[in-house]
Amino acid sequence: MDISNYRPISLLPSFSKIFEKVIFRRLIQHLDYNKILANEQFGFRSKTSTDLASFHLISKILEALNNRLLVGGIFCDLRKAFDCVDHKIFLAKMHQYGITGKGLKLITSYLQDRNQRVIISSRSKLYYSEWESMKQGVPQGSVLGPLLFLIYINDLLQTINPLAHPVLFADDMSMIVKSAEPWEFLHSIQRNIINADRWFKSNSLLNMDKTHLLQFYTKIGQIMDLEVHYENKLLQSILLNFLD
Repeated sequence: MDISNYRPISLLPSFSKIFEKVIFRRLIQHLDYNKILANEQFGFRSKTSTDLASFHLISKILEALNNRLLVGGIFCDLRKAFDCVDHKIFLAKMHQYGITGKGLKLITSYLQDRNQRVIISSRSKLYYSEWESMKQGVPQGSVLGPLLFLIYINDLLQTINPLAHPVLFADDMSMIVKSAEPWEFLHSIQRNIINADRWFKSNSLLNMDKTHLLQFYTKIGQIMDLEVHYENKLLQSILLNFLD
């Protein structure tokens, strides 16, 4: 009954998917050759997986704990990220990454002139909404959609300061923050949340209500009282003993 649990599914002809595979191969070749996609992105890429993302995240935590540092994690949940990709912003980023001329026109044409409607079934009867033009989002269920989203979110990592180590898996972002100084640790967490939120708002993506803070520790001395505020709200911090 919760409408937020529903998302659009694209109905694409077989020929469209074959054509998308050709575009995908040319596009990924360009991105890989020029090393455009961030190494911290583990989603929808060859030779990456959730296992590797988890390993990278846990390694950073253990490294900090072994060095007797304060270590915490910022975990951000993006709200319907694939549906919120702004086409104008996305195409500007494509141009910045070297997709120009006919290639950019092709991607522009791919995103334009798509329509959607809602169908509701009630008591064996179907109700249809009017067709509406889609002005944002990438087609879900498509071959190109996930890669286009990775390009859209790629420059997010430029907002993160050196004290934080990000790990992305598609639209899920985690940041491990570590420091020996309590004030520096707290400042880095606060600053990264502000910077990330600023980027997300400008790209219409973040749901801060589902952003959580975790403190990792093995000894009581590695715990500090975190009071991190965001828009006059205190973000809850959860303690996690890494030896349990």
